[in-house]
Amino acid sequence: MSVEKVQSVNVVRLLLVEDHEVVRAGLRLILERKGDIEVVGEAGTLAGAVAEAGRLKPEVIVMDIRLPDGSGVEMCHRVQAVSPDSRLIFLTSFPDEQAVVAAVVGGACGYLLKEVRPEALVRAIHEVAQGRSVLDPAVTQPLLNKFRGLTPPGHKQDLDVLTHQQEKVLALVADGKINKEIAEELGLSEKTVKNYVRNIFQRLQITRRSQAAVYYVKSRRGSN
Repeated sequence: MSVEKVQSVNVVRLLLVEDHEVVRAGLRLILERKGDIEVVGEAGTLAGAVAEAGRLKPEVIVMDIRLPDGSGVEMCHRVQAVSPDSRLIFLTSFPDEQAVVAAVVGGACGYLLKEVRPEALVRAIHEVAQGRSVLDPAVTQPLLNKFRGLTPPGHKQDLDVLTHQQEKVLALVADGKINKEIAEELGLSEKTVKNYVRNIFQRLQITRRSQAAVYYVKSRRGSN
């Protein structure tokens, strides 16, 4: 019976990429504590990460955004070639606006600071494994500020395709809130919010919550 119970657990296969061995060891201990995440491989360089991603085909890759032989942003493109189904979460020491902006375009699914609480990191990994995106507000705020300065005056991306309620939902997505938090703030069911988010993505022709944040900031800049 115990074997059947273990087999029924939805275990996320994860590749851990971090150039500091002590940090990797600590992260492995945290992530494998509950038994629903299996660290199937580790790497300390970009080259090693690409090799391990191709060999192991992990569901999720948690990696530092800066590595000795390249940036985590470059990983977005290289990992898709060897393991297209793997989903990336960047775990950073500090908000790096340019790197985050580039990673949005590259297709990463999460951005978290290393000060994140262990339970929040575990929750984020499961969110990403299930196809959702996770944004740390401490990372997204510098990103929003960056785009406020980058978008030329008078430029406005068109939000007219969205209803007023959809725009409110988009604003909260851009603020880094998950569907449950959005539902609580707007007095909606989580299922309704999920449908709103799906329709917003379809109308704006985007696929990531991080892309939604960029789109929203650009559009609001032009309307101010």
